[in-house]
Amino acid sequence: MTVVWQILAGLGFFALILVSVGLHELGHFLPSKLFGVKVDQFFIGFGPTLWKRRRGETEYGVKWLPLGGYCAIAGMLPPQREGKDTRLKRWADSIRQADWENISDQDVASGRLFYQQSLPHRLLIMAGGVGANLVLAFALFLGVNLVHGQPDPDDVSLTVHSVVACVNGSTGCVPTPAAAAGVQAGDTIVAVNGRAVATYDDYQQALEATVKADQAVQDLQLTVDRPAAGRLELPAAAGMMVTFDDGDIGPYAGVSLLLNRHPVGPVGTLREMGSMTWLSLKAIVRLPLLAWDTVSDLIAGRPRDPEGVMSVVGAARLAGQVAGTDQLGTDYKIALYLRLLGSINLFVAIFNLVPLLPFDGGHVAAGLYGGLRSWLARRRGRADPGPVDVAKLQPVAYIVGAGIVVLGVALVLADVLSPVQIF
Repeated sequence: MTVVWQILAGLGFFALILVSVGLHELGHFLPSKLFGVKVDQFFIGFGPTLWKRRRGETEYGVKWLPLGGYCAIAGMLPPQREGKDTRLKRWADSIRQADWENISDQDVASGRLFYQQSLPHRLLIMAGGVGANLVLAFALFLGVNLVHGQPDPDDVSLTVHSVVACVNGSTGCVPTPAAAAGVQAGDTIVAVNGRAVATYDDYQQALEATVKADQAVQDLQLTVDRPAAGRLELPAAAGMMVTFDDGDIGPYAGVSLLLNRHPVGPVGTLREMGSMTWLSLKAIVRLPLLAWDTVSDLIAGRPRDPEGVMSVVGAARLAGQVAGTDQLGTDYKIALYLRLLGSINLFVAIFNLVPLLPFDGGHVAAGLYGGLRSWLARRRGRADPGPVDVAKLQPVAYIVGAGIVVLGVALVLADVLSPVQIF
């Protein structure tokens, strides 16, 4: 049943990613309609068409490969201009001709094409998709932060998050007292060797009391409150002394305790998203290297790096693992599930701001450059050169697009053949 639930949760997460894609495209669609720009198509997915329907001048539909979507805005490429006949110009004009097949003289006369809009309108249309993902990410993070809260490093609870199975010693991996006694994730420690504990400080003092004068450590007996089982006095287990990361030597039970959580509002959520944005930017800069490491690990048969990159398929499988694990409570599963969806929306927004075609950021960069060029022309008393001819930038779009396809296929294969395991 657990496997079935993981599959269903993974498919549900994939469906939510498709909803996110739809909202991204809606972020382009709504301002286009608001400003009277003609939109020919609004589709989710790529490849052969699964379903379509025309409403007014716009055709809506779903395609077989649910790995993205697009909003076909009329007039993204400005009309042909006179100029030197070069191979690049001929190629750009052939692309332009295909883009203008559904544009009528009436569309041109009525000013309903993208390139005819003011710079602020064009920027709002192109940045609308990124804005939709950012708003969705903020809503998801804020909802989780208000309801579930964020862990406070200075406020440790006595509820067990996880149990350390064993610690390396001279005789091999030695079972920890908690593992030997049968402590489980979700247990709340209420006594140590019969000494009641109510706070983390109480727990630490009770552990210290198990150390004898000669630095030996006595057996450890934990009493816990277990959900659905009540208070349990677990069997005593051999005590353990370990060397911690800071060099101190002390008694060790073998449990990782949960941090108490506190609600976080909009300001704290924005700070959190700012930190995640910086991490995402660093990951995008290193994306080719990270992808190469992932493919190399797959070829060499090495386990996946849980901190590495993954495709939407891998993210869906990860969400399935979160939903199916018995190491987290239901509230933590829901929070982690939603935070994972928020993280994907934030990353997609940042990734789309890369100032290269075919990303939204490429169109934004072209618009800003065109606006600066027009402003300088006016300052110098020259004719407005008009919007940037992005048709001539299509070679860049094809190269970047091909790289994205190769990267996507490689990561999907890695996520299918060697998925990330966090539980």
